[in-house]
Amino acid sequence: MAHHSHAFSDPSFKVRKRTTWEVASRVLLYLRPYPWMAGGTILCALVSQLAGFAYPKLTQYVIDEVFLAGRGDRLAWAVGGLLAAYLVRDGLSGLRILLNNSFEQAVVLDMRRDVYARMQRLPAAWFDQRATGDLMTRVIEDVNVMERLVIDGTEQGVVSLVGVAGVMVFMFLASAKLACVAIAPLPVLIVGAWWYTKTAGDRYRARSRANSAMNALLTDNLQGVRQVKSFGREAHEDGRFRGRAEALRDGTLAVMRAWACYNPAMTFVGAVGTVAVLWIGAREVLAGRMSQGQLVGFLLFLGMFYQPVSQLRGLNQMAQSARAAGERVFDILDATAEAVDGGPWTWRARGEVRFESVSAGYEGKGVLHDVGLVAEPGQMIALVGPTGAGKSTLVNLLPRFHEVTAGRILVDGRDTASMALGELRRQIAVVSQEPFLFNGTVRENLMYGRLDASDAEMEAAARAANCDEFIRKLANGYDTRVGERGVRLSVGERQRISIARALLKDAPILILDEATASVDTATERLIQEALERLFSSRTSFVIAHRLSTVRRADRILVLRAGRIEEAGRHGELVAAGGLYERLVRAQAAGERPEDVPAGGVGEKRMEDHVAEAFMFDSRPPSL
Repeated sequence: MAHHSHAFSDPSFKVRKRTTWEVASRVLLYLRPYPWMAGGTILCALVSQLAGFAYPKLTQYVIDEVFLAGRGDRLAWAVGGLLAAYLVRDGLSGLRILLNNSFEQAVVLDMRRDVYARMQRLPAAWFDQRATGDLMTRVIEDVNVMERLVIDGTEQGVVSLVGVAGVMVFMFLASAKLACVAIAPLPVLIVGAWWYTKTAGDRYRARSRANSAMNALLTDNLQGVRQVKSFGREAHEDGRFRGRAEALRDGTLAVMRAWACYNPAMTFVGAVGTVAVLWIGAREVLAGRMSQGQLVGFLLFLGMFYQPVSQLRGLNQMAQSARAAGERVFDILDATAEAVDGGPWTWRARGEVRFESVSAGYEGKGVLHDVGLVAEPGQMIALVGPTGAGKSTLVNLLPRFHEVTAGRILVDGRDTASMALGELRRQIAVVSQEPFLFNGTVRENLMYGRLDASDAEMEAAARAANCDEFIRKLANGYDTRVGERGVRLSVGERQRISIARALLKDAPILILDEATASVDTATERLIQEALERLFSSRTSFVIAHRLSTVRRADRILVLRAGRIEEAGRHGELVAAGGLYERLVRAQAAGERPEDVPAGGVGEKRMEDHVAEAFMFDSRPPSL
């Protein structure tokens, strides 16, 4: 495989290791709501197993009491009894399958709902460390693996154990001597099972990680397919996928190699027991101490003895796979969830926001330092500064997508840390730089702003956002599907629908990462008109990219290295002759930022203060 020096690194999927019993005991809790299904499945399996015991006994009867005794009149009775036993066995087997499938789907549904519900309530920072494809693998594939342990494992485990015990009873009743020979291999089988259990965990974990890594890459690649094609990186992506697929292949082969050694070896040990029974049993028949029918019946019981023993080995393999899957699923279920309430809207903020000596960071690294600001109701606060200055972190703290490490944030005098998240987030609408649309209809995306809104309210929001006209021209109007991430709409159309969604929510506080996408002049005018209506009567925090937005802000905050370096209105900051004034002058003169001397700012080059997020309109401003 070709080496790609600039391939993206694999995501980390570290989870806490758990014992097989710890996973199994938690998974078994999902059986509690369905006792009659669980009991019915096991009962059908047990009775079916017991009906199968008729074959060895009736075979012994036919040989000894029909053939050797010359009693043909007894044959019909024996064959009829065997047919009835098979009818019971197979009829109950069919009923067991129906119960088992209903049981299985009920448990899978409960598991998936629990995992998905917990994911919905985890903080945004939790998702920053995990790949989408990995999480999809956990919800879909890992839950299926765990379900097999719950349903098939429970049934097979109980039936196999009962089968082994039941067959041993029949064998000891038939011949204690041969029964002792038959169970002689059990210590070796137990030691083999202990070895496999002890060593299997790391192999299954490695395979699960490789599977998640491949799915994560696939999801990432499909979402970025246009970037792949625009840069001509198809061959590069082939190489990356090949590497992940080879890792999955190697992980799977490691599991299979161990199983290929373990299972045949244990089967051979059981076969040795069968050969020993045949050797000693044949000598017993030749010596006249056992009938031919008794030996044949015992051998048939012996086959029924080693079959559940083999099933227990398969169950052990299933348990190890489920342990690896369970660790990854419980990583989600055990994560600390946000306390998002779903109660009614009981309070509407006026929109006063205060940051009091706020600091924040990620993974021990400080991003914001001692930030203080006040936004009065209805004011627009513009945030400007270079990439990495802390603008996004500052606005993400307000709805508590991330938590402060020091200081506090107040909304109408109430500390947001003490507010219910649902109550807090109802007060805030967010319009991101790259508006996200769900793969549904235009109507569904608009109504996401307020699910109980009427059609009239939804259409009014669309008209206010200047998108009602283009929506009605679509093939199915408001019921037109927009495609994944809104791909069937233009950038400007997606932006306006996102604005309409925020308008429909009608929250008193707005967070806007102003769109910088390249759109035509007419579309830009429509977006600006929509934004004017969105800003109206709302306290707005805008990560500003255009001078037109900055100029009309009530207060401009210039951030650098996590601190507010300058604050004021446009005219005040220009008159102050600081960093903000130099940025405006650089754009007005049409100069590149790196060509402008830093002057009194004390830096070598202006680009240290400016990144692509601070691009003003190319038109010279009227200062």
